[in-house]
Amino acid sequence: MKLKTINTVDAVGQVLCHDVTKIVPGEFKGPLFRKGHIVREEDIPKLLDIGKDILYVWEDIEGYIHENDAAERLKSLIIGENIDVSLVKEGKINLISKVDGVLKMDLEALYQLNMIDEVIVSTKPNFMFLKKGDIIAGTRVIPLMINEEKILKAESIIKEPVINMIPLKVKKVGMVTTGNEVYYGRIKDKFKEVMLPKIEKFDAKLIGQTIVPDDMEEITKAINDHIKNGAELVICTGGMSVDPSDITPNAIMNTGSEIIAYGMPILSGSMTLIAYHKEVAIVGFPAGVLFAEKSSSDVILHRLMCKDKITREEVARYGNGGYL
Repeated sequence: MKLKTINTVDAVGQVLCHDVTKIVPGEFKGPLFRKGHIVREEDIPKLLDIGKDILYVWEDIEGYIHENDAAERLKSLIIGENIDVSLVKEGKINLISKVDGVLKMDLEALYQLNMIDEVIVSTKPNFMFLKKGDIIAGTRVIPLMINEEKILKAESIIKEPVINMIPLKVKKVGMVTTGNEVYYGRIKDKFKEVMLPKIEKFDAKLIGQTIVPDDMEEITKAINDHIKNGAELVICTGGMSVDPSDITPNAIMNTGSEIIAYGMPILSGSMTLIAYHKEVAIVGFPAGVLFAEKSSSDVILHRLMCKDKITREEVARYGNGGYL
């Protein structure tokens, strides 16, 4: 791009190539307009009032677009459900969550966008839980004026929204706690006091906890009863190890549920099980969640609360950063 000078009165629609500073002795000194500002009709008197009869602007060259226009087009490519946006400023637009929920992105598409020279899309981590009003991402281009071919390339690559927010959906949670030692009162159950605050954090209600012995039929019945009573998520606690007496995984399978994963590359909580009984998620948490400051429950519970179905591939990818 090249610079040119222009009479201020003829500058409407032109792009400033420098900051224009306003000085009021003893009162104010700062930018009246920033570099990259597109001059408007109402700006002309303000510029003349501070002695700016001539401006330096970018010479318009076919095939180049202003950073603000580029940011708007990038925003339109990436924005999905439950997302608001900030006003464009200096070529940057922020995406803002309209809900409490899970950030869900197409990471390959995000990668392809950022492989385009001078194009930037920066986000919070995928699957992060965010609150309404939190900034999710920001997008911009690096130069003040960018070759439109780069934006056209982005538009040719992206066919679906890259970034979505999935709101909280689960309101009713059932809990099944297994173990002869708890059922017969030999030890006190600790799972409820650990899990209850985690559940209530997501505005859901524990509709009941069923404590059952290490009996396949009893565990299966308890899970099915919670589903019949309206539970949208069933949390099973205890009996998740490979010890022959730990039969909770088999009992979950016995309900007719689809097992997505038994075992996650997350420490603590590696013996976690994820299953689905139609639309109802069933998760089995091992004893490790009782003692660890952070565990698998902190990694996946918010996704389950949003009914964001977890896939086997996503479970495998949790290994990156899974050593909590």
